[in-house]
Amino acid sequence: MTEKERLLRILEQKKTDRPACICPGGMMNMVTSALMDACGVSLPQAHCDARQMAALAKAVYDFGCFENVGVPFCMTVEAEAMGAQIDLGSRIYEPHVVGCVIQSVDEADRLPVMDVTKGRAGVVLQAISLLKEQCPDVPVIGNLSGPVSTAASLLEPTTFYRELRKKNSQAHAYMDFITEQLMQFGLAQIAAGADVIAISDPSGTGEILGPKYFAEFAVPCLNRLVERFRQEGVGTIVHICGQMSPVYRQASCISSHALSFDAIVPMREARENLPGRVLMGNISTYGLEFGDPQKISVMTASCLKSGVDILAPACGLGMKTPLENEQAMLAHLKKVCQQES
Repeated sequence: MTEKERLLRILEQKKTDRPACICPGGMMNMVTSALMDACGVSLPQAHCDARQMAALAKAVYDFGCFENVGVPFCMTVEAEAMGAQIDLGSRIYEPHVVGCVIQSVDEADRLPVMDVTKGRAGVVLQAISLLKEQCPDVPVIGNLSGPVSTAASLLEPTTFYRELRKKNSQAHAYMDFITEQLMQFGLAQIAAGADVIAISDPSGTGEILGPKYFAEFAVPCLNRLVERFRQEGVGTIVHICGQMSPVYRQASCISSHALSFDAIVPMREARENLPGRVLMGNISTYGLEFGDPQKISVMTASCLKSGVDILAPACGLGMKTPLENEQAMLAHLKKVCQQES
């Protein structure tokens, strides 16, 4: 069974030989300084060059870290395409927004429509095409920043959260615009060759929004995206950060193939509250950066025992994560499966 076959069968809840081990990209960035040194491709240059981006993503697979390739390596592509000012970061820290575009949700009509063929959005599409050609049996994962997170990147976050309540109808119109832009970028990634679309929405957690606004804003926007992408025949993954206990009921309504959670969420608890769902996660990225391969093997064994369908880090890897630690999850998974076969 190829890595692509395995992951896609898991997402469709079909029988496979074992769990998959992936790190999608986007917010769940898998590129580290050690990996850059190993393959000779560096950030921030690879954020803006399709061949370097594809080479760095492919190195994740070639060096035995994870069973997928995925781009981009940050959460700023969409915001930049809609006018935000971005610092592209360095070898040790990721790109981030340094300048918002609007001052209120009722200024949404000032935002430009994303042109997915230009800038870094176009680079991502070119990189996906290259990866599709170079890695035919490996799942190519395209990544989107979630609707709430994108909205909170274009507008000062505290203002955005306040106006969900104070300017409710304008906030809905703002979110509709954001969601439509993300949809077009996601469809372009699928057309370029993405097998799976992963959406990470760290600013759209139940802890931040509360159950009411999580259900009112996060869930409908996420579902608009994943239901459209599912029509294209690709797999979909949604990652939600933070505690899930206040919003398990609402999260159960998210129609993605798989749900992914932060390390703070006990996977046994998630399994009890989300029966019948494909669950992904959730090895601590702190442990991956500061632990050792033996400790990571223990964490991996515990995660597998809890019943995850897809083994993955709980968030983006720290840039100083040692390469041997990044390889330890997959190495343990393969060792256990060989012993059981």
